[in-house]
This record gives sequence, structure tokens and C-alpha cells, in this order.
Amino acid sequence: MSEYRFQRKLVQVEEAQQTILSYARPLNTEEIALEESFGRRLAEPVAASHPVPHFRRSGVDGYAVHAADSEAASPGQPVALQVTETIPCGAVPVHAVKRGQAARIMTGAIVPDGADAVIMLEMTEPSGDKVNIRKRMAPDENISPVGHEMRYNDPLLQPGRTIGPGEAALLATFGYKTVRVYRKPRVGIFSTGTELLEVGQPLEAGKIRNSNSYMLACQVQEAGGIPLIMPVLPDEPDVVEAALLAAMQHADVIVTSGGVSVGDKDVLVDLFERWDGTLLFNKVAMRPGSPTSAGIWRDKPLFALSGNPGASFVGFELFVRPYLRALLGYTTAVHREIQCFLETDYSKGSAYPRYVRGTMTYRDGSVFVQPAGKDKSSIMVSIKDAECLICIPAGGRGASDGDSVRVILLKEPSA
Repeated sequence: MSEYRFQRKLVQVEEAQQTILSYARPLNTEEIALEESFGRRLAEPVAASHPVPHFRRSGVDGYAVHAADSEAASPGQPVALQVTETIPCGAVPVHAVKRGQAARIMTGAIVPDGADAVIMLEMTEPSGDKVNIRKRMAPDENISPVGHEMRYNDPLLQPGRTIGPGEAALLATFGYKTVRVYRKPRVGIFSTGTELLEVGQPLEAGKIRNSNSYMLACQVQEAGGIPLIMPVLPDEPDVVEAALLAAMQHADVIVTSGGVSVGDKDVLVDLFERWDGTLLFNKVAMRPGSPTSAGIWRDKPLFALSGNPGASFVGFELFVRPYLRALLGYTTAVHREIQCFLETDYSKGSAYPRYVRGTMTYRDGSVFVQPAGKDKSSIMVSIKDAECLICIPAGGRGASDGDSVRVILLKEPSA
């Protein structure tokens, strides 16, 4: 057995993150239809193509009038005005409003020339072809002027903005039928191990179904990428090398799970000994997943995660997700962290910091966390409940109930 498996340089999580991020560059861009843009990252600045509103707009249902005609109006002494027309939304007024006249108007409709106020319908009373107004109006009252919300060429959205409902509404308002976005990274996903079965295969003695690839595929999608689930790889270095090189022809990133520890069949370690790539790190001060490794091969990143489901999940969140975010134009690629209060004793000490899958509750203005089920890297059941990673400092004490702990958010806390 090669000594390479045991002579590994230990790096801290933050150092490993910054090392791999130093190789990340935003991907090229593509233009897509607005209706396909939800959740995508905007790749260019967007400005207002016209003012909003682009016409003087009525803010209420009522009558467009000259404010000066209402000076003597009161509930007990209404002023009668001649009604010239009715202006619904979307219609262009036919007549200008002259002194002594009024135009019936709907909310959102164009205020006709001459009028400088709109009196609410509730303060009026129709009388044949006239209307009685019972309130004194100020100039510009209930009228939104041109450009009230937005002026021509005002900035709307900056590159890197994720397109959600509000962004889509803005883009549609200003006629952006297509938008330029960052291309989604294509991520080739491999699980290694002769003991693995494909999902549809019947169970066999000593074998398990491949679950990691499907977990990682969901994580890739959540991070904004396109997962490419590849066939399970056997514990044969030649086969693994050929499969990874083939996948690199059409993937931007390669992620593997399994084969990175010190066993005779840890095939990714064999690959790192023989390849022509650059190994960035192969041991991280973390539990679970300290053998997590990463390198650059043929100008593509290769993330080799631990095979245990919990360790694979954590390794993705700490290293792969930030890298994918950088490819998508995020200026802050590393995860969001907050301080929370631990709701239980966690007495499992460790030489390395632990990243414990946790759940969150929000009450009395504070956020509380606790482990999501049993904390073992081989247990996958609790992964579905994980909302965060609880960071337990290195040392023999662990952490106690009530301690303030650093938490990496996977989901936003819910009330």
C-alpha cells in the first residue's frame, strides 16, 4: 500500500474553500425566454426602457377636473361640472378637460389634458349629464405623474441577481421578452464502489443501492446546476480514469463520492497518484469527511467526497456549492452563517471541528438548533430533515445546552 494514503497535508475548511474558489470563474452566458428565467442568475445590467407610468395616471375611480373649479366645493355646497366623456383603463381620452368640465375616469386610466386633479367617486354625485363634486381638490391630487415610479434608463437589476417573481414582473413591465443569464454549470456525478447497486436493481447480499448520486443531484439542482448522474464506477483505477475523462468532455464540474480514504480499494486515491492533474487538498480538518479531496484536471475541478452519505452531504455544502455559486456569478460564494443557541448537550469531542446536520426553531427573537437525528456520517435518514450545519468547535468538550454556536444555513429559519 502506498505511503501516499497516509502522508496527507491537513488544511482548514476555510483554506480549502478559498483554494478551490481561486479557480472559479463565472461561466459564459446565454439568452433565454423570460418565462424560462425563474431562478436563473442575471448576467447583465437591466435598465428601464421607458418611464413608469409613461402617461399621467389616475390613482382612483372618480372624475378628472380642474382643481381650481373645486375651490368652493364642500359637502354642503357642491359644485356642478359638465361631464365630457368616460375614460376606462387602456383608452385614450378624446377631449381635453376645460374649465367647468369633468371626465369620468377609472383607476389606472390616462388623465386627459387640462385636468390637474382626480376627485374620488365617493365625493361626487351624478346629476344627468353633470356631476356634483363635494370636496376641494389640490393640484396633482390622485394623479401619478410621468416617471413617478421609474424614469427612463433608471437601473432596474444588476448582474448576479436571481430572477424571482418581482424581478420577472419588472422585466415584463419593460418589455424584456428575453434575458441574458449565466449558463447553468453541468455537473457530472459518480459514485464509486463495487458494492453499489443501481437504484432499480434487486438487493444482493453485501451490497447496497447507490443513494449518494441522487442526493448529490438534488444538491446540484438546489445550487443552480444541471446534474448528470453517471453509472456507478467499480474499484478499478483504469475504468475510473477513463470514465472521468470522458465526462469532462461535456461537464463543467466532476463530483465523486467514495474511494478517498486509506483502504486498498479507495480508487480515487489511486487516481490522484497517477494522474496529470493538480491536487489542491486531500485532507480537511473536519468531521465528517476529513479525506475530502479536490483537484484541477484538464482545467476542470474534481471534487472527491467521502462515500458515507452524511460526509458526502456535508462535503458538497462546504466545497461544491460555493464553487457552483461562483460559476453562477455570485459575488459572495461561501454560505451564509448566523449564531444560534444549542438546545441540547453535544458531548462528542473531536480533534477537528464537527459539522452536524441540524434543525432550527425560531422563538422569542432567537434561533435555536439541535442535531437532526443521530449524528453519524453513515446515517442518511436524518439528511432529509437538515436545515443547517451546526459547527461544533474542535476539542474534547464538544458543546453544551445553551451555548452559542456558529451555524451554516442550508434553509432559511422558519417561525
